[in-house]
Amino acid sequence: MISNTIKIIYMELWAFIEKELSANLNVMLIVVIDRHGSSPGKIGFKMAVSESGAMNGSIGGGVMEYNMVELAKKEAKNAKNKIFLKRQVHNPDSEQDKSGLICSGEQTHAFILLDKPKTGIIHKIIKLSDKGENGILKLNPNGISFIENSKEENHINFRFTNENNWEYSEIIGLKDTLYIFGAGHVSLPLSHIFRILDFRIVVYDDRDDLSTFNSNSFAHQKHIIDYKSISTLIPEGPNSYVVIMTVAHKSDALVLKQLASKKFKYLGMIGSKNKTKTIFENLIAEGVSKSDLEKVDAPIGLSINSQTPAEIAISIAAKIVQVKNS
Repeated sequence: MISNTIKIIYMELWAFIEKELSANLNVMLIVVIDRHGSSPGKIGFKMAVSESGAMNGSIGGGVMEYNMVELAKKEAKNAKNKIFLKRQVHNPDSEQDKSGLICSGEQTHAFILLDKPKTGIIHKIIKLSDKGENGILKLNPNGISFIENSKEENHINFRFTNENNWEYSEIIGLKDTLYIFGAGHVSLPLSHIFRILDFRIVVYDDRDDLSTFNSNSFAHQKHIIDYKSISTLIPEGPNSYVVIMTVAHKSDALVLKQLASKKFKYLGMIGSKNKTKTIFENLIAEGVSKSDLEKVDAPIGLSINSQTPAEIAISIAAKIVQVKNS
């Protein structure tokens, strides 16, 4: 059974790589650098496979991924091929490079051997990611490099002449960030879900003795704040997602009033229809623009008849993923 022979470690890809390298284990990094047609692996998908057999990430799944993992394990142990490309065609009638899938498209992977001397590069990526800053990852026949604080505008670039003349570059480190106002029972599973989704997570609350705040090990940052002064805490832009779920409707309204006019990728507020209606009416009376409030996802999340904190978190996550990928 494949499930018995493949061990998957659920942690951030780069942290996983750093952990394996620190144990003197080689890791093969697989990156989808090009695709055409219908293909499960999107450009930028990554997977790390340790010579121990442990792995993290995905390049599209199925028998193709299984075969690429087996190749990566072999190459990580042999440590001879430092970097190479592997094309996979998702067509059973293809004369070469058949992936075993029938999607009709194709994708190309770069395989990069990472050994202990590469730990410094991985550490830089992790450090910038934790700080919410960015850099540019570059792959070419000479190997892997990382440039901090890149001014590159295009998220991903790929140039190919032949297997000895190509370059892939990708901005990484500047993650989508979920800002949660309110560290109660829903914030904990919500943080857990978005950690799995590889978001950076920042949690705010105004209570300093809250068990769910103290036990939230999924958030990258946690802050005790005064809700009266939060307008400058959250950077505007397409990487910012905001969820309001404080302990009371008054504090929800206080936070929303300061954020409603700002340009985030997503802004949502927890609560019933009646609560939402009341808060909106009060804020409009206080001068908040009705058009700004109409952009707020409230009541928050997709309607799935959720009841428990975990179910509510799933409904919120589903809505945010829908917005993110729209």
